[in-house]
Amino acid sequence: MRKTNFGLGAFVPPTIKVLVGINVVVFAMDWLVLGMLTYRGVRLDQWLVQLFGLMPIGSEYFFPYWQLVTYQFLHGGFWHLFFNMFALWMFGSELDYLWGSRRFLTYYLLSGIGGGILNLLVSDAPTVGASGAIMGVLVAYGMTFPDRPVLMFPLFIPIPAKYFVILYAALDLFSGLTATDSGVAHFAHLGGAITGFLLLRFGDRIGVFSIAERLGSPRSARQHRTPPPPEPIEAEFIEIPARSAPGAKPMFHGASFFYKGEYISEETVDRILEKIAAEGFDSLSDREKDILYEVSRRMQQSS
Repeated sequence: MRKTNFGLGAFVPPTIKVLVGINVVVFAMDWLVLGMLTYRGVRLDQWLVQLFGLMPIGSEYFFPYWQLVTYQFLHGGFWHLFFNMFALWMFGSELDYLWGSRRFLTYYLLSGIGGGILNLLVSDAPTVGASGAIMGVLVAYGMTFPDRPVLMFPLFIPIPAKYFVILYAALDLFSGLTATDSGVAHFAHLGGAITGFLLLRFGDRIGVFSIAERLGSPRSARQHRTPPPPEPIEAEFIEIPARSAPGAKPMFHGASFFYKGEYISEETVDRILEKIAAEGFDSLSDREKDILYEVSRRMQQSS
């Protein structure tokens, strides 16, 4: 069983590993290989940006059908990559763990696309980087764990996540309006934050995440065939609404099961969910996190 406590060397969801891995591999290939090769007198790393970075509207290399996604995996320097990937690991791991990989990946990419679209409307410079998607992740973290303390660089003063996100977005807006030649795509950050907020508020209502689930499910290709006989389901989560009624408690609905020789009842999982709601995910013990992970795994297998 994998460790699930969040910290250095702790459990990192597969989606986060894949996203970080792709970004690191692309960066290494860009800086260590393509920068030393040329084609028709132009370095290949420049071709990479022209074809897969987000080029301005009107450019002969403007290909929005894929650039709105691929620009998120290119970075302009080591520190640009490092801070984006550090934020993805730090804030995204817990969201991925709670939401599931498909929902998190959909949210992440759509936030980046929204950031790219806003930046296209106000900027005529090529854009690279995952910062728009990362800003969406920060908004989701602030809305999911509003009172979780976050250390803000360079002050290192813990402030609630909701205020951290608001302050960060305000600084981006101010910088975007005043430091127009800074070389930082502040409006891509803002676009990612706005898109993330809208997805959290309305994504389920308009079916964004359910569409992504159907498209990404291997069972979707077989929906028109004769369905197989239903199999017994060991455990199932009922999704908790984003806005609960005052005083409502998160509840687990599903069959009990045995895990590592221990009987896990619905009441056991209910207590874990109530503890998360009251004290945050970090308050769970390793055993409680393992149980929660096992329930999630069983749910995904039975879906």
